[in-house]
Amino acid sequence: MTVDQIERALKNAGSVKLWLVALVLGAALLLAACGGDEEQQQQQQAQSSTRTERAQSDQNQQQEVTRQERQATIQQQQQQQTDAAQAQADDAPVAPREAGEFRIARAEPINLDPAQITDVNSAVIAVEIFGGLLVLDPDLRIAADLAESVPGPSVNDDGTVTYRFTIRQDATFHDGKAITAEDFKWSLERNLHPETLSPTAPDFLGDIVGAAEYVRGRADEVIGIQVVDDHTLDITILQATPVFLYKLTYPTAYVLDREQVEADPERWALNPNGSGPFKLTEWQLGEGLTLERFDEYHLEPARVAKVSVRFAGGSVEQFENDELDQAFVGINDIERVRDPASELNAQYVTRSELSIFYLAFNVSTPPFDDVNLRLALAHSIDKTTITQEVQADLLIQARQIIPPGLAAHDDDYPGLVFDPELAQEYLAASRYAGTPLLDDIRLTISGAGATPGPSIEAIQDMWRQHLGLEVEIQQVEFASFISDIDRGLYGFFSLGWSLDYPDPHNVLDYKFYSASLGNDVQLDDAEIDALLEQARYSLDQELRTSIYQQVDTMLVEQAVWIPLYYSVAHELVKPYVRDYEPTRMVIPHLRFVSIEE
Repeated sequence: MTVDQIERALKNAGSVKLWLVALVLGAALLLAACGGDEEQQQQQQAQSSTRTERAQSDQNQQQEVTRQERQATIQQQQQQQTDAAQAQADDAPVAPREAGEFRIARAEPINLDPAQITDVNSAVIAVEIFGGLLVLDPDLRIAADLAESVPGPSVNDDGTVTYRFTIRQDATFHDGKAITAEDFKWSLERNLHPETLSPTAPDFLGDIVGAAEYVRGRADEVIGIQVVDDHTLDITILQATPVFLYKLTYPTAYVLDREQVEADPERWALNPNGSGPFKLTEWQLGEGLTLERFDEYHLEPARVAKVSVRFAGGSVEQFENDELDQAFVGINDIERVRDPASELNAQYVTRSELSIFYLAFNVSTPPFDDVNLRLALAHSIDKTTITQEVQADLLIQARQIIPPGLAAHDDDYPGLVFDPELAQEYLAASRYAGTPLLDDIRLTISGAGATPGPSIEAIQDMWRQHLGLEVEIQQVEFASFISDIDRGLYGFFSLGWSLDYPDPHNVLDYKFYSASLGNDVQLDDAEIDALLEQARYSLDQELRTSIYQQVDTMLVEQAVWIPLYYSVAHELVKPYVRDYEPTRMVIPHLRFVSIEE
């Protein structure tokens, strides 16, 4: 689970919110961009990922290169097909809506292999096609999916903890083949296998006993995953942690059809045999895809017969032309949509999302290893002007890292307030004051446009006006941008993060714990590490909340990140659509929607 991404979505509604190449942020950044300026394209890239791709450890660097080369080849082939398909699709007539059809806007998935998904665009589709043992329900609570129930922990004599899952008797893949405990063991081990090169499996499945050894190629199986019988699976983790079951709701833990994957390892995900509420029946690259209801779904089958997903186009315009039943609203249309006198106003829905956009520093790199310089840059940003004037109140100003909606978020915390005089004092106190390093500060963002977008330009102007600093804005093509950040090549960059599950662990522990693969700011703080370890394994939720608030405050007041704003979904929904609302995170939700014919 990037600032530019949301700004892009704001500039001209496209499609996106969600976790690749790793588009950053977006745990629910849904906006399928269909044209627009460079800023919109930058925002969509940033926003469309639930998480960024992580560099591998030193021992696995060569594997990471291989994975990136493989991904680049796939993307190049897909782009060629997409360009050809789009050329044919531009003038194609739009068919009228069929009975039981729900027509929506989304961005095109990058990869539907659950082991490789790190972006929002892919995840929002994959969660409707695949299933796992557990799932997050519409209220973001852990619920049973292919398992009959959510199991409780059983503590073993050695301190390990075992969860026993009972697989539903009626669980099948879309082709009717029964799903067994062996299918889950194979799928989890396949995703953890070093040759799979999953950027997420070591994190989401790393608590399992034997997972680390298996990932390193030192074991033939993950001993913590044991098949008891056809419908019983034991998963044993190293020690109790309140977030493990959350991790099993992420795509990396989905069950796969072994026969299909092994028959065509490179292309199976283009037409996956899933187990979710919908089957992928058509994918026209660059144009759209079709999901059809799986009538034998083990939970309540979907209420709509078909979901037609459109990738390209002006979302609001398509909505007004009755080509879409749901659309995203960007900055060009938000004023008239909010107008009570507008016909669109009655169809307008909005909801905050669990994601944050920010500026980040590599705190091990001069001059950003100086907290005074970081604080100077932070205190000279007028976030109120940016959110209210530049972004037309499409986003919520962020004063801390943990987004609203989580218990650890503190509405009363002021954060680092806009104070130009204080900013100047911090700059004067910097050990780099008066040195050439301050003449060469560079902020790196994703994109390749002529301009970086109005929000970044506004911030750049604030630094110029209040600090006398000419900060260069460097734009880098997104695929390179993420991998370069993982390798520590940028000292100052803009990104975003969309939570994969509703717990502060998913952002504070993953992004700032010194040994985490997600620690792209290179923070090495013993006090913060100790606090994060305590919260990671504590079952006392009040204590965890207190710890995460403390860590959040420490990170903000050290200006490791400069929180900018939280994302908000702005959508239009036709009046005949029932039980649809924007989600706060990427979760399966389309099966609950119905159409009043």
